[in-house]
Amino acid sequence: MTQFPNIEDFDVFPQSGFLPSSLPLVRLPQAYYQPWEDLVNNLPALILAKRIRQLVDTKLPVLSTDQLSSEEEYRRAYQVLGFLGHGYVWGTDEPTNQLPEQLAKPWLEVSQHLRLPPVATYAGLCLWNFKQIIPSDDIWDLNNLTSINTFTGSIDESWFYLVSVYFEYQGSFAIKVGMDALKSVYDNDIPKLIDSLQNLAEAIDHLGSVLMRMEEMCDPHIFYFRIRPFLAGWKNMADIGLDKNGMIYGNDPIPKLYSGGSNGQSSLIQFLDILLSVKHYSTGERVPPHKQGETIIDDKPENSFMDDMKTYMPGKHHDFLNRLQESTKIREFVLQHGNENPELILSYDGCLAMLKSFRDKHIQIVTRYVVLQAKNKVKMGSSSTMRSGLAKLKKKGEEEKGTGGTSLLPFLKQCRDETGDPAAGNWGKRILSDGVMRLKYSKPNGINED
Repeated sequence: MTQFPNIEDFDVFPQSGFLPSSLPLVRLPQAYYQPWEDLVNNLPALILAKRIRQLVDTKLPVLSTDQLSSEEEYRRAYQVLGFLGHGYVWGTDEPTNQLPEQLAKPWLEVSQHLRLPPVATYAGLCLWNFKQIIPSDDIWDLNNLTSINTFTGSIDESWFYLVSVYFEYQGSFAIKVGMDALKSVYDNDIPKLIDSLQNLAEAIDHLGSVLMRMEEMCDPHIFYFRIRPFLAGWKNMADIGLDKNGMIYGNDPIPKLYSGGSNGQSSLIQFLDILLSVKHYSTGERVPPHKQGETIIDDKPENSFMDDMKTYMPGKHHDFLNRLQESTKIREFVLQHGNENPELILSYDGCLAMLKSFRDKHIQIVTRYVVLQAKNKVKMGSSSTMRSGLAKLKKKGEEEKGTGGTSLLPFLKQCRDETGDPAAGNWGKRILSDGVMRLKYSKPNGINED
């Protein structure tokens, strides 16, 4: 049997999950990197004045990464260069297809060290981008956190990132009880497994409540028109002004294609999928759910986008998910012992139900923050609204893209529907089947949810 993984070997911590165990660096300590820090700390003003590209081109030197001496410093450098890079590309009326050497060279080097792509990712935007407002021993109090950097300087943007930070922190309990469940399988401890799965279901349900806090201080209109355009990457963005072949990084003539920052890059969500044996497939290629007593040959490849998103996670987190994939046997164990222990099946299917409900809530958020804004952008956007990048007016019938470059709602709906497919019991299969379980509160006006 594969060795049981120790989460801390992979920079996953009992108290903070996939977040660092201490506060991120707010500023690189070396005076040598002051040009980076000065630019990123003035980024909202430079974007407002549409001068970010000009100042990078004329004032920023090419700095070496040799003076970075710790993981914390590499993370800060990655975060800074991500904000500067996306500000440079998307921060004027027309995007550019080439990053200058003074951004590209250090960004490529830092990214290689961290085993991340040189693009704004969930790690740089959220995991390593928070600080305390007032010094306190409780570093995870959402009411005492703010973002280190933003593109717009707005409360809305900071809150958008901070809800994800708090989501990851609250998810640390789901990781703990999920790993307890996995250990129970290794120990052949059915009562402990039932208890752990029930705790996991409740933890996932709580994560849905955390997600819905987005609406407290992030306005959908501001998000769609002012914030979201900066989060886009270079992949599948030809229709909004980028070259279809990708971005040129400095003196390297070969263009590179990368997705932008996306919640699909959250290791926590993929942790839950892997733990519970939820499989995702390319949009439109979903495999029908297994029927009891029937063997179905699954010969379709799993979703390449979801696999690709693992490469947008910090290297050790990616390694952890790969190790988990090798180790998880929960569904197999439930199917093997479920007939004699019906509560085991109910507990496992309860986890799937809560995860599917979570994805319903995510669709509700995306509907409010992206789909409705796109449908009403002509009348909701003023004449002064910057319609660059993902906020550009689209042709009639053209689908809204995610920052990762996917067709947004079809992708999310299929991910939701696939979440119920591994259900172990007959009742679970019925209740989790398409069209049966839906979020209980009302849908936004103007949207017909299928």
